Amino acid sequence: MTSGTGSTPATGPTPATPATGSHAPSRGASTPPATPDPATRRRGRPPRAESGDTRDRILAAARAEFSERGYEKTSVRGIAKAAGVDSALVHHYFGTKEQMFEAAIEVAFAPALKGRDAVLAGPLADAGERMTRMIFGLWENPATRTPLLAIVRSAVNNDTAAAALRRLVSAQLLRRIAGELGTEDAELRAELAAAQLVGTAMLRYVIKVEPLASADVEQVIARLAPVVQTHLTGA
Repeated sequence: MTSGTGSTPATGPTPATPATGSHAPSRGASTPPATPDPATRRRGRPPRAESGDTRDRILAAARAEFSERGYEKTSVRGIAKAAGVDSALVHHYFGTKEQMFEAAIEVAFAPALKGRDAVLAGPLADAGERMTRMIFGLWENPATRTPLLAIVRSAVNNDTAAAALRRLVSAQLLRRIAGELGTEDAELRAELAAAQLVGTAMLRYVIKVEPLASADVEQVIARLAPVVQTHLTGA
């Protein structure tokens, strides 16, 4: 080992020179586009695979919000918060609050629309009883009564909600029934039959007027069905 004042101080490693071989990218060469990070996806727009589940989650949240708060106090922002999504996503799937309400009541009325087909399937001579049983069956069942109560209360208190309900009932229920009657005043007959049923249901299940509210449902049906039948097919 050599020592002394004339020794040359040690130097650090020489920095590596960038390679200039064939593997180095040339100036101006195109670079393949980077794959978008899923985290940077546009806010409020889920992947297609998730869209069905997301829509169902929003619709379930909307039904719960409308049921709990009514149409007036429910907001798109509140629905979005309950569903765990951005408000823009609610608008993307359903548009306005009114359209959201229409989608919610269509789900609530799905059993009635299925029952409509059963009402129309049999002879007109006893359609009044089938229609009466269908309507009261919905109200007697707690699973369907709760959303119906919320819809009716919203429609009573808000003109926009009432219009949405009216469009659904007219297009999906009354016109279909009227189409089977084959008379010039078929629409009026169907509406009178529906008014008889809805009015009685309001007194029994919403306002709860006694003794109607606590009367045996079979007794109510037995008295009401002939009246509904008269509206549908009577002279």
